[in-house]
Amino acid sequence: AVAQKQHTFIYDDAGVEIHRMSEHQDVFQLQFLPHHWLLATIGRAGYLKYHDTSTGLLVSSHRTKLGECDVMAQNKYNAVIHCGHLNGVVTLWSPASSEYLVKMLCHKGAPIHSLAIDKSGRYMVTGGADSKIKIWDLRMYKETHSYYTKGGIPTSLDISQKGVLGIGHGCNATFWNPEALKYKVKDPYMGHRMGGMGPVESLRFRPFEDVCGIGHSKGFSSIVIPGSGEPNLDSMEYNINPFQDKKQRREAEVRSLLDKLSPDMISLDPDVIGTVEEGDIHSRYERQKQLEEEANERKAQQGEEKQEREKNRMRGRSKIKKKLARKKKNIIDENVLKLREAREKEKAELSSQNAANKKTGEDVLNSVKEKAPSALKRFFK
Repeated sequence: AVAQKQHTFIYDDAGVEIHRMSEHQDVFQLQFLPHHWLLATIGRAGYLKYHDTSTGLLVSSHRTKLGECDVMAQNKYNAVIHCGHLNGVVTLWSPASSEYLVKMLCHKGAPIHSLAIDKSGRYMVTGGADSKIKIWDLRMYKETHSYYTKGGIPTSLDISQKGVLGIGHGCNATFWNPEALKYKVKDPYMGHRMGGMGPVESLRFRPFEDVCGIGHSKGFSSIVIPGSGEPNLDSMEYNINPFQDKKQRREAEVRSLLDKLSPDMISLDPDVIGTVEEGDIHSRYERQKQLEEEANERKAQQGEEKQEREKNRMRGRSKIKKKLARKKKNIIDENVLKLREAREKEKAELSSQNAANKKTGEDVLNSVKEKAPSALKRFFK
């Protein structure tokens, strides 16, 4: 992918233009997320955009609200994008969130000129216009230590596969050993001076080799940095094996498409996906009880719960007297109990009276039957 003035274009290995992405205009930085097949861009307008290169659709567009941005780096541990802004702030972004995940003030009053993250995702290195190199621990989001660059501001930063930190500043390139990220080291590992070649524009380590490439105003230079490259490579990883042929590359591309991850899975902690909540029954019960108490407190602060509005009924049934009667229907007090006892007593007396009346009726019928002539007794049952 190549970012030009108007649009961003994608070319194949023969240099033929195959795609034009008109949504990305005036772009300063590009980053490709290989496991998600996403192309992230940011430019003069300050919009961070994610484009799915497998389907050709725009996944998300986030407004940073911090002006133009020309510094961007990818954390390969969790695929989070780090953006450095002109006010010395670094923001962390994910396509699943419309707001930044983390906002850090790294260089107070000085624009961010360069940014790099190590392979493990634990340390971030920032270079500002104040000629300082600051090391940040991303587990705590705190500064551990800093270095000062002489001869110019740090315009380019890169960390090799083995943890060697390369700094391009002015006409110089300085390299620090891997221990310089963990604690402050007095002297650098190596230094390289390029007199009369202008400021260093870009500095990048070559993967799996002890070589560093430096771009400057006079062209390109490559120097040997012993111990910077990873000696062992994983041939099963997508687009890493430098010795793969055309068939292996095609198979690896199909396999990576099948293993493509969703953009919603990008988060600060990639290990949280697919995990089960830990803890015993008592701790979960206490946590649930605490959440219920917090919810009740919020409800009490907002006010009492609104009473359910009674629906309108048919004519004559929505009067005040009927509503009060319905409300008092299920209220049990002393008068209601007395009324219930009186009703039960009345029912008992009525049932006994009915039984007595039935018995007297039968006796009268028997006496009439006995007094009747024998010719009429056949009509009695």
